[in-house]
Amino acid sequence: MSTAESNVDRLYETLRRMAADFAFKPDARINESALAAQLHASRTPIREALNRLVAEGFLTFRSGRGFFCRPLDPARVLDLYQARVAIECEAVRLACAHATTTQIEELRNWLDMIAPDYGPQTDVARMLELDEDFHRRLTALSGNAELIRLLDNLNDRIRYVRMIDLRRMQSGAVPQRDPVAAHRRILDSLASRNADAAASSMRKHIERRRDEVTEAVRAAYAQLYVPDA
Repeated sequence: MSTAESNVDRLYETLRRMAADFAFKPDARINESALAAQLHASRTPIREALNRLVAEGFLTFRSGRGFFCRPLDPARVLDLYQARVAIECEAVRLACAHATTTQIEELRNWLDMIAPDYGPQTDVARMLELDEDFHRRLTALSGNAELIRLLDNLNDRIRYVRMIDLRRMQSGAVPQRDPVAAHRRILDSLASRNADAAASSMRKHIERRRDEVTEAVRAAYAQLYVPDA
């Protein structure tokens, strides 16, 4: 890899994290010159990295106006949740057909191991990390690398809203649910090779949180613009 390519990759990873965390405010225009100064880079690799983020859905580009942060609104976030349902339901169906019994038991053992960390007392960032890890490991059992790539992209694009949603649960603003129990139900159906039941459990598990999207987005705006709210 050339030095130029390495530099673009470094900038891309930095900007991807910033975009995922809404370091750029929703719909705000991105100042390329300011970014170049902040990241000690020239505008050419900055622009290349920004173009990659447009292709991945983190940013938008408006002809003659430049790059903008993606919007943050319930309809768009719901679209992402619906896409996640489609990807993960298909992944668990494929896993029913392709995963070995050993692989399923290894995932169950991993879930048993991390279950004590999956509680109201756990830091929300850690809880979200564990949840994403479970779903990624399960998707990997499908044997389809593209589904994993798509899930990673979706998780990055909804992570901020999910983090806010978890904070609301910990504060008591919305009902607490037991994600470990939901994960066990999915694994039970997977172990019995019941693809319909596994997909149904997965859909219900994801859509329970989807129903809270509108309030979570409202809370996310409050966090972005009034951090102490």
